[in-house]
Amino acid sequence: MRYVTAVGLLIAGSFFTASQAKADCMKDGKDKMDCCMKDGMKSDAAAVEQTLKQMERDWNQATIAKDFKTVDRIMADDWTGVDFRGMIVTKAETIEELKSGESSNDSVELGEMQVKVFGNTAVVMGTDTEKSTYHGKDSSGKYAWIDVFTMRDGRWQAVASQSTKIEQ
Repeated sequence: MRYVTAVGLLIAGSFFTASQAKADCMKDGKDKMDCCMKDGMKSDAAAVEQTLKQMERDWNQATIAKDFKTVDRIMADDWTGVDFRGMIVTKAETIEELKSGESSNDSVELGEMQVKVFGNTAVVMGTDTEKSTYHGKDSSGKYAWIDVFTMRDGRWQAVASQSTKIEQ
């Protein structure tokens, strides 16, 4: 019993020390990513970054393939976005436009993406070049976008997005 108690105290002390180091790091004005890297958690941050980049690729492919199950899984029920026209749209509106054909992507080539992780929230910023239509009109071009993800029930979900068409 003493051994179990000693091991338990040792483990608890380790967690407290790691938590305190992170708190001290964050108090010094460093962002979460810097603190994670300092504490040897670079691989965790890199794994989150790769997961979110893959989700972006999956989301785009699902939109092209009209795979609404994947789109539904990636977008949180309370997702809202600001589209390239500056209009606020909901998840339900976006999926309905995809289903009806009012909005469609024939192809999307993603550019480089940057991911910033802040605990259970992350921001992905990137660009794409797409061949697309919106309400029967060509909306093809280059876009800059930002997606906000949060960890819910053990998985990442998009909760907000914004897209801007880059005039050539």
